Amino acid sequence: MNETIGTNPYLVPVAVVIAGLLIAGAVVWNGNNPSTGGEGAPQGATVDISDVKTDGAPFIGDEDAPTTIAYWSDFQCPFCKQFEINTFPLIIDKYVDTGDVRIVFKDLQFLGPDSTTAGVYARAVWELYPSRYWPWREAMYEAQDEEHGGFGDEASIVALTKTISGIDATKVTQATKANKNTYETMLAADRAEAGSFGISATPSVIIDTQVIAGAQAYAVFEAAIEATL
Repeated sequence: MNETIGTNPYLVPVAVVIAGLLIAGAVVWNGNNPSTGGEGAPQGATVDISDVKTDGAPFIGDEDAPTTIAYWSDFQCPFCKQFEINTFPLIIDKYVDTGDVRIVFKDLQFLGPDSTTAGVYARAVWELYPSRYWPWREAMYEAQDEEHGGFGDEASIVALTKTISGIDATKVTQATKANKNTYETMLAADRAEAGSFGISATPSVIIDTQVIAGAQAYAVFEAAIEATL
C-alpha cells in the first residue's frame, strides 16, 4: 500500500531510477495532493550518505558513530508510524544504543498544513531540548490518528508537548513563533535535498549508498547496516 503525492516545486527533477531501490508501505510523491493506493518509487542519481547535510539536524545516537543513517519522514505519514513503532526499536537496541549507528532525522513534510506545523515544533523541541527530542517524537507518532483525523494541529501538539517531562511547552511555542521562518526554511531545505537524491517517499532512509523506501521489514535495514560495519 502506498499513497501518492504530487510534483513539488522544491524537488529537483530526476530521471535515473536508483538500482535496487525498495518500495512498499510508503507515501509516494507523484501528484499535487496525497491520495491512497497508488504505486510509486523514488527516482534519482546514485546516493552517498557522505553527501547528506547533517549539521543542525535532529539525531539520536553517538555523534561519532561509524555509520550514519539519514531518515526522511512526515509526522502525518501512517507508514512512518508503522516504521517507527515496529522497526525503530530494533534498530535502536542493536545499533544505536551500542554506539554503532547515528540516525539523523530529515523532514519531508507534505501531507498538509498540520505536517508543516509538526515539523516546525520538532525543530523547536530539538533546538531547546535536544535530550528530550526522542521521547517527544515517540509520543507524536503514538498519538497519530488517521490522516486528517484531527491530531496534528497546533493545539493538539501543544497539549502533547505539555505531557513530556523536561520540556517547557510554553517556551517551545514561543520558539515556533519567533523562528517560524527559519524552521520552515529548514523544512524546505530537507525537502529539496530529498529531491536531489531522488527520494519521493516517506519513510525513506539512506544507508551508505543505498536508498530504502517504505516501512520495510527489519531484516532489510539490518542487512544494509551490517554491510557498513
